[in-house]
Amino acid sequence: MVRLNKIYTRTGDDGTTALVSGPRRLKHDLRVDAYGTIDEVNSAIGVARLHTQSLSELHAMLLRIQNDLFDLGADLAAPDTGETLSYEPLRVIEAQVTRIEGEIDLLNASLDPLKSFILPGGTPAAAHLHLARTIARRAERIMVELSRFEGETIDPPALKYINRLSDFLFVAARFANDGGKADILWVPGKNR
Repeated sequence: MVRLNKIYTRTGDDGTTALVSGPRRLKHDLRVDAYGTIDEVNSAIGVARLHTQSLSELHAMLLRIQNDLFDLGADLAAPDTGETLSYEPLRVIEAQVTRIEGEIDLLNASLDPLKSFILPGGTPAAAHLHLARTIARRAERIMVELSRFEGETIDPPALKYINRLSDFLFVAARFANDGGKADILWVPGKNR
């Protein structure tokens, strides 16, 4: 259980932060950037949820995803170094990936197939979900880059989850756009 009695510790005043597993890293370290960007996605989804109360099923899905994103942040903040730890680190698991895939399929089933790319926008919920989608893609790029460094590990379910999340957010944005009816389609070369 997490217990936060004091919010500031002054330990980061030197430009470092502690991973859950103990070691300190510079605040601009790629791993810190990865879980910081996950936090950013989570916050963007929180703003999107302000506009999804009337879409109760989507609203509930987004809340579950926000919880999953804390799991993902914890996973990233406790890298598997092969060392025995005094606790079991929280990891994203395949069941979370499977659940989000099912939710993508459920939302997508009611949408007409796309005939063009979509411009981000439409309803306030859709616009915020598109913004969250782009942040999720950035988080994925950072995680993939991090995983390419020697000694840095990211569990495969974590990478799968962040990849599926951006797909989910795309479909959710269409769903929030009156089932895709309010989607704004890209018209190639329209303003030439």
